[in-house]
Amino acid sequence: MRPLEILLTIANVLSFCAVLIPRLARIRRVHYAVFLALVIAAIQVLVEGSRWQMVPAYILAISLSTASALRIILPAKKQISQNFAKRLVTAGCISVGIPLCMVSLVLPILLPVYHLRTPSGPYQIGTVTYHWTDSSRREIFSKNPADRRQLLAQVWYPVKGDLSPARAPYVDDAAAMSAGLTHALSSSGLLKLPSFFFDYFKYVRTHAIPYAPVATDKVSFPVLIYVTGLDGFRQASMFQVESLVSHGYIVVGLDQPYTAAAVAFPNGQVIEGLSRAQVQPLIDQSISPAADAPGLNGQPLKSGIVPYLAQDVIFTLNKLVVLNSSDPKGILTGHLDLARVGVFGVSLGAMVAAEACHEDLRLSACLMMDAAMPADVVKAGLKQPGMWLTRPASDMRLERARSGGWSEKAIRQTLSTMQTVYAEAKPGTSYYVSVSGMFHVNFTDAPYWFPFGSQLGLTGPIDGQRGFDIVNAYSLAFFDRFLKDKKSPLLAGLSEKYPEVNISTH
Repeated sequence: MRPLEILLTIANVLSFCAVLIPRLARIRRVHYAVFLALVIAAIQVLVEGSRWQMVPAYILAISLSTASALRIILPAKKQISQNFAKRLVTAGCISVGIPLCMVSLVLPILLPVYHLRTPSGPYQIGTVTYHWTDSSRREIFSKNPADRRQLLAQVWYPVKGDLSPARAPYVDDAAAMSAGLTHALSSSGLLKLPSFFFDYFKYVRTHAIPYAPVATDKVSFPVLIYVTGLDGFRQASMFQVESLVSHGYIVVGLDQPYTAAAVAFPNGQVIEGLSRAQVQPLIDQSISPAADAPGLNGQPLKSGIVPYLAQDVIFTLNKLVVLNSSDPKGILTGHLDLARVGVFGVSLGAMVAAEACHEDLRLSACLMMDAAMPADVVKAGLKQPGMWLTRPASDMRLERARSGGWSEKAIRQTLSTMQTVYAEAKPGTSYYVSVSGMFHVNFTDAPYWFPFGSQLGLTGPIDGQRGFDIVNAYSLAFFDRFLKDKKSPLLAGLSEKYPEVNISTH
């Protein structure tokens, strides 16, 4: 909870006691003091901003002030007897005040304006966002054949010694993202949530300083491209992005229209993601091709949708070459080490990352988290070093029992395809990392969104921050090994520090 939210909660509790406890209720000055909660509520809205989780607290402040006004005014005007007025106010406080008081306490704690943990590396973080259009590719998700493929790319990069207090928001358009994400969760059958549920993300701040100058202690920094999962968004794994940037990487996060929850472009255009029912058959076709291929807008897609999405990564590589030569925003020119480029992704993003590596050898390292591999990658393997971060089948079954999904077919397909590509990789370059206690969403920021998600069955039994620490440690060790030529004992075998991890090296 934010400071003024805490203050309002305390004021409400004290006001509730003042109105309900007879000895205090008889003191006229106490009732005037109750109005202080209403004043604090107004200040909190003006200073910190309102959010729906605080609505019960606002209602409680108004209700308690009304109850105090009744105790002061009604007996004085002799409209009803004094005893009846007291009983009326007391009954109202018990029937309405107690539930409101409880809800006003619980909601902001269950769904707080959370803070990202300060990353552990020596660098601060800067950020800048680009809107790109690939004029060479038709937007196959659109019914308009003239539409070209658009991308929103946010770049996070190392910074040194910047004292600016400005910090970039977690998401730029929380309302659009919330509407898209809640629609996706609803259509997938996971959670039925109102469209405004994640609006409060607008109050969450990252550690990134907008438009800060790039650190100059090194000429350039290795580059990583991040691809989110189906119904995700480019900031969905900030725990991992900020960690990597703080250790000297430039990370480019992609919003891919129609598969992201929602993409809000700078020109005001908002593209909400298609439903899982529309997209999943196209993903399945990439994993296990069927003779009768599904399609989009009358165009059959024999290889499914993953190759098309992988072209977004390749297009991004091409745009980075241009930025490194001449960045129109005057920030990244000359700072991108394009001889050392990796890619990482979660879920659908992991499939896209693998496919992009299969198609473009400019990508030097591939980190794939908790996803089946595309059929052509399984067939041909990967030439680049790879790490597969996932969890045991038992945790997938536990997730199915608690929150749904993960049929036995999906479990077998996910684990077997990852293990096949891992086993066929060049010796000494591949790692299969299985982390006990993780659910699928633990590879994203979801434990921040739902601090009590484990108790509610939304996230895995592992502590959310513990899961973040493990993913960050192995991600950094992998990319350091193959993009910075730095060895880590974590890649050598089992670690006493992380007993939840079972690592295989090939």
